Amino acid sequence: MIIITGLAGAGKSTALNTFEDMGYFAIDNLPVFLLKTLQAKAGNEHLRDRQLALVMDCRDPSFLTSFAAAVAELRSRVNMEILFLDCSEEVLLRRYSQLRRQHPLAHDGTIHEAIIREKETLRPLLTQVTRVMDTSDLSPHELGRQLRRIYGGEDSADRLVVNLMSFGFKHGLPQETDIVWDVRFLPNPYFVPELKPSTGLNEKVAGYVLDNATSRHFFELLEPLLAFLIPQYKKEGKAQLTIGIGCTGGKHRSVAVTEKLKRLLAGHNVKLLVDHRDIDKA
Repeated sequence: MIIITGLAGAGKSTALNTFEDMGYFAIDNLPVFLLKTLQAKAGNEHLRDRQLALVMDCRDPSFLTSFAAAVAELRSRVNMEILFLDCSEEVLLRRYSQLRRQHPLAHDGTIHEAIIREKETLRPLLTQVTRVMDTSDLSPHELGRQLRRIYGGEDSADRLVVNLMSFGFKHGLPQETDIVWDVRFLPNPYFVPELKPSTGLNEKVAGYVLDNATSRHFFELLEPLLAFLIPQYKKEGKAQLTIGIGCTGGKHRSVAVTEKLKRLLAGHNVKLLVDHRDIDKA
């Protein structure tokens, strides 16, 4: 269980989204009085073997008076870490001016006064936390990268999930794609009677699609493009990239090209997922 707390505007929502992307069951603004109940039910019935990421902070009126006791009671039974996100007053003021959001404690004063009040209010909590991160100089992408490096394993900070999806244009464009490549310019096995019944997973069909000058030139251009794009997406903090590869029916050319792309990307430190969306459609 990771409990994320700290200053409003310091990046708790970004942190929670990062943990959720890493497979944690994520809950925002959990009241202290539900912590014990959540732990009991998560362990016994609903979320067995799931890691939890919880944001708990001053939005809960009872947070300061009851958090310490609730955590002390659970620590003997739960592998728990408390992550405190800190930030400078100057940066918090700038973030709030850009977001145009109200500080949760700024009910009867300025945002600056609310920030100072929250810092003073949370100061005693620092004796209980297991990790403090100052996000003053971190962009949301950089914060996510650091959290993935700390909590997600050695390569999680830089490991992009790449979804390769073959599809047929006649069945419609997939809506979830970031990039679409149309490979209908490649030789079409559909018009070869002995190849038509098979798919691009078949060795002879794949050879027909890929073993020609046009296909070889296509991949000669594509490989350096991928080698350039993937580090750029990682640098930008993108966690997932979906590439659609389309032919007419989604059964021959797009499948063969997708399978070759899978082999090419295997050496790029990405997590690969492959979906042949229309391979079984008539």
